[in-house]
Amino acid sequence: MKLAFVVHRYGGGIAGGSEMHCRQLAGRLASRHDITVLTTCARDYVTRENAYPPGVSVEDGVRVHRFPVSRPRNLKLFADLSDEVFDDVGSPPEREVAWFRANGPDAPALLDHLRRHGVDYDLVLFWAFRYAPTYFGLPLVAERAVLVPTAEEDPAVDLDVLTDFFARPAGYLFLTPEEEALVSTRAGRALRPSRVIGMGLEPENDRHPSREAIDRLGIPRDFVLYLGRVDRNKGCATLLEYFQEYTDAGGQTTLVLAGPSTLTIPDQPRIRALGYVEDAVRHALLAHTRALIVPSPYESLSIVLLEAWNHATPALVNAHCKVLQGQVRRANGGLYYRSSREFQEALSWLLSNDAGRRDLGEQGLAYVEREYRWPTVLERVERLLEEVTRQRSAARA
Repeated sequence: MKLAFVVHRYGGGIAGGSEMHCRQLAGRLASRHDITVLTTCARDYVTRENAYPPGVSVEDGVRVHRFPVSRPRNLKLFADLSDEVFDDVGSPPEREVAWFRANGPDAPALLDHLRRHGVDYDLVLFWAFRYAPTYFGLPLVAERAVLVPTAEEDPAVDLDVLTDFFARPAGYLFLTPEEEALVSTRAGRALRPSRVIGMGLEPENDRHPSREAIDRLGIPRDFVLYLGRVDRNKGCATLLEYFQEYTDAGGQTTLVLAGPSTLTIPDQPRIRALGYVEDAVRHALLAHTRALIVPSPYESLSIVLLEAWNHATPALVNAHCKVLQGQVRRANGGLYYRSSREFQEALSWLLSNDAGRRDLGEQGLAYVEREYRWPTVLERVERLLEEVTRQRSAARA
């Protein structure tokens, strides 16, 4: 098939979850289908400023067509609109639409390409409902559109204008059953045809790498890990609060934070903030930590959780996030908490029960083997594409 993949940012140095999901699927499917990625020249997720040259290039065997962003994101306007549409009940539809435009990235030439050339593609796949290329682009080719919403249970998913938007695509690819339930509820009906596909992972060639990379950083033998952006929206402020209460009560482990930070990290000997880490360090951290902690209240799929299970590492996750709790329960690959007390009790159990901790990690690995290897994921995607194509052919007959 001739497929277009529409995503707000694209490139090897971009670490966002939906961007990574799109890039990996494009790379895997490019040998089977004629794929063109339609994206913007933006690289920074905050400013949306043009960073890549416009035009067509080939990257890792995939054709990429970039369109310029008309203007950087106005952060004050976006913040004011967010306050208006999320804090005021009954915000008018035009203000909600303005929120999507302000969120950006605003690329009029990309939308014009879909208007003029959308019919040239058999199907057009759109990643991430909240960004302007998807929100404004999908209705232009709705009869051949497949939505990958990457929806989280945050305020944006409750905007009134999404009831109609979520009902428009010809098909859907969801990351978890919880995401499918969330979007279906918001649309007011079951969304078909659809598949829950997750994300593909390769088996780890070396699940037990040397500790050398982290020994050089002075990481102690006994540590737990947070991996990702250290940000309030990721639940990290609460994690730091709960962990300090754990150490105040006599807990002895060290919390290692690996990722760029937007928070002030407490000056505490049992908290180590490493900032951005290279792949070798990341690999060693995931393999040697006692447990991965995922405190985020909003997820459509936790990729880092799957990466930890790929190392047979158990997890401790925020139960207020239905996706995280669902992933852990289906895998039986960790524990979850709703309060500081539950966090402390669960962490103490994980650190004091070696056999139980190993069992949870191995069960997580078995779950990844069943559900998230690339052949399984790609088969699910292909079946959905075939089903949408059959239904479109039947409707035209």
